[in-house]
Amino acid sequence: MEEQIEFRHWDELIPDALGLIFSNLSLQEVLTVIPSVCKSWRKAVTGPYCWQEVDIEEWSSRCQPHHLDRMLRMLITRSSGSLRKLCVSGLHNDSIFSFITENAGSLQTLRVRRSEMSDSVVERTAGRLSTITFLDLSYCGKIGAQALEAIGKHCKLLVTLCRNMHPLDAAGKLLQDDEANAIATTMPRLKRLEMAYHLISTGSVMNILASCPQLELLDLRGCWDVKLDSQLMKEKFPKLKVLGPFVMDYYEMDDWDDDCSDYSDNSEYLAWEFEMGDYDDYDIYDGMWHDDEGRFEELELRFYEGNGEEAGILGWPQSP
Repeated sequence: MEEQIEFRHWDELIPDALGLIFSNLSLQEVLTVIPSVCKSWRKAVTGPYCWQEVDIEEWSSRCQPHHLDRMLRMLITRSSGSLRKLCVSGLHNDSIFSFITENAGSLQTLRVRRSEMSDSVVERTAGRLSTITFLDLSYCGKIGAQALEAIGKHCKLLVTLCRNMHPLDAAGKLLQDDEANAIATTMPRLKRLEMAYHLISTGSVMNILASCPQLELLDLRGCWDVKLDSQLMKEKFPKLKVLGPFVMDYYEMDDWDDDCSDYSDNSEYLAWEFEMGDYDDYDIYDGMWHDDEGRFEELELRFYEGNGEEAGILGWPQSP
């Protein structure tokens, strides 16, 4: 009896299943290799099935602004309103942030570190982010208490807020408690709050603790003006873990999962070239995958990177 050869018809899988499989591949492979395999795979890639979670943070920190805008518009358009998670770095204007919020009907996780959107655009568009549960606005220097207040008023499902700043932003400046007070006033459901290197006082921290009873983690590393009684904190807030204000070594910290810490892509794809096929409106040039300017200013931004692996490798700045 002849052995029967089993043929697996991968091209006949439904788009949802294909999207789930392709989510394990790098962005480079999904955009360049998969569409050329067969029509059904190309259809899956150009549809919303592969773009419910978009993490281009590593790549976006190296690309040109107009390339980043075009990539975001292409991928978000493909998601067709089903985008649940977006991680990107360095938004350069209000326009692209507004575009993101226009397509945020299903968005739950938004990470836009080192971005330059303004208070005014965040105030105007915060109502579109009502489904957000995780928000990272670290190193966004053009927004302040007004933006945070608008987010708190409209994002009632928010449980994690990352609002870390660069150590140099705090050097030689006076205390600024307005952001902490905005958080305390409008975000009572927070479970995790990161405010490293913020110019805040002990009073504003206690205000947050009194207003956010569900807090499980409060990151105050580098908030040198905050003075907390550790024994009193243990007695009054037994379920709360406080990091700082003095900086500790990465290996002293417990493991805390970061919603966007596992990059699906790496620096390899900075040099790839691809054709956008039917998406000529979002034509992306080969040059966007290279950093010809050799910019070094990003190095100073590595002082604080949340609870990721790099924190232990690069070390923390010394306490003043």
